[in-house]
Amino acid sequence: MRISFLLHNAYGIGGTIRSTFNLAEALAERHDVEITSVFRHRDVPRLGAPKGVTLSYLVDRRKNSPGFDGDDPLAQRPAKVFPRGDGRHKQYSRLTDLRIGAHLKELEADVVVGTRPGLNVHIARQAPRGIVKVGQGHLAVDGHGYRLRRDIGHFYALLDAVTTVTEADARTYRQRFTLPGVRIEAVPNSVPAPTSAPADSRAKWVVAAGRLTRVKRYDVLIEAFAKVVAARPDWRLRIYGSGDASGNEKDALAALTKARGLQDHVFLMGTANSMESEWPKGSIAAVTSTAESFGMTIVEAMRCGLPVVSTDCPHGPREIIEDGVDGRLVPVGDVDAVAAALLGLIEDDERRRRAGQAARDASARFDPVRVAERHEALFAELVARGARADAHGALREAVHRGTSALYDGVSCLRGAAAGVTRRGA
Repeated sequence: MRISFLLHNAYGIGGTIRSTFNLAEALAERHDVEITSVFRHRDVPRLGAPKGVTLSYLVDRRKNSPGFDGDDPLAQRPAKVFPRGDGRHKQYSRLTDLRIGAHLKELEADVVVGTRPGLNVHIARQAPRGIVKVGQGHLAVDGHGYRLRRDIGHFYALLDAVTTVTEADARTYRQRFTLPGVRIEAVPNSVPAPTSAPADSRAKWVVAAGRLTRVKRYDVLIEAFAKVVAARPDWRLRIYGSGDASGNEKDALAALTKARGLQDHVFLMGTANSMESEWPKGSIAAVTSTAESFGMTIVEAMRCGLPVVSTDCPHGPREIIEDGVDGRLVPVGDVDAVAAALLGLIEDDERRRRAGQAARDASARFDPVRVAERHEALFAELVARGARADAHGALREAVHRGTSALYDGVSCLRGAAAGVTRRGA
């Protein structure tokens, strides 16, 4: 099959980029795979280009590049196709409308896959009939605002399938939206097996990783770790990740650490170049979020042999961790429960070792090859039924396309089409 992914920015860093790269590279073992990045802001992808995958881009944001698009007048006008409810809307423009539309019109693929709601809407509205259209949901739909949920309910009916990263989110799609004929499937994100040796459970470190944002509730973890230190002062905590530009959350966590007298026990490590080399330095991983769309760091830690103490928050942890076997699930925001779960593993060396081994074994189901096989089976089924879907979908497509114009003044934009063609990486 010829499989094409449409990604917001393949040159940045983030869970969606990592999971797309992992999936594309695994699929490229047997298929012709490309990733088209809407934006390019640096010369080389931060995560490295996936092997065997063709990488291209549509809009050049590199100010020193001869092809810099920032001065294009269309880049100053707000997007009309990319939905306003998507949190990235301000980064999109009439220029991206035009470039994405032209890319999809010229696309030669069996399957096109969008990786965020705004791009899924583009695919639904602009990809030609005859190509299987798949929209991925990397973020839980409950976290979207009303306006974006309205667009999802409307335009996703033009897709052939929607994939979510948790079964809980797939159930929400099935219950909340009327999408006749659209397959809704839960397929988790993938994490490759680490190349370094796994944790041996003897290091007296707890490790946490993720952006320093309020939803991660690292304040709960620090408060819980104060109770851990009172019982086991020989253990320490590393928290990896950076916050927003203001640094408010990092400052607040540093202040809390000082207020609890934990300067010698809790360390804010900043961003690590590779967490794969950092997880094995610990023996337990901790997640105290109020919500997780999936839980990539949980799987990463488990693949490195760490049992994970996690809050039982929506949507991912319960579908990853088997409580009491390869980790622990505790109530959201419960400092005492987090501390007790950590101490339960800290004070029992054999239990911690068994849980770490169980975590490694269980996390193998998230290997990119296994996850790619599930996507591959879905794509093949949709391609096989394509002619029937086209025959019955023409009227539905006409109704939805007729509700709003793809562009205001589209005839005026056609003259700019000369600069629309995709650019190689």
